[in-house]
Amino acid sequence: MKIRIAEAEDALPMSEMLKQLVAAGKRTARADVEFVREHYIDNPAGIRCSLAEDDNGNLLGFQSLIRATDDNLYDTPVGWGIVGTHVSPDAARTGVGRELFETTRQAAIEAGLEKIEAFIGIANDIAQAYYERMGFRTYRTTETTVCKCWSLDGSGP
Repeated sequence: MKIRIAEAEDALPMSEMLKQLVAAGKRTARADVEFVREHYIDNPAGIRCSLAEDDNGNLLGFQSLIRATDDNLYDTPVGWGIVGTHVSPDAARTGVGRELFETTRQAAIEAGLEKIEAFIGIANDIAQAYYERMGFRTYRTTETTVCKCWSLDGSGP
């Protein structure tokens, strides 16, 4: 598996993978190319968007890390990181998420982030378990979401 930074030409395959997640019932948000560009590749608050590829260059998944700014969509505290993880249905449970988070964790440290939030649908048990394995802990919930926090010092939220 190869991990690299997402580039402009990756928008189409990233969008296609997100559409597979929508079709599998694992995503409800937009999945079009413009959304991918705006939110993952060209996001002005972006710190890093990493892709995981197999030996043939096929997209296995991606993970984005952005810095929370005023009025962010998730109400994440300003200055924290916001992480989003998307793994192809064909590559689930193969270590893709673990490899991506290792790169994201290092990018967070280099960017001076002390905390990262994952904003997860309340019914998405797979994502909640994944983030728990990566060291995230639940620190707030809403009617529709579970918010988990990773802390650089391991102290929790």
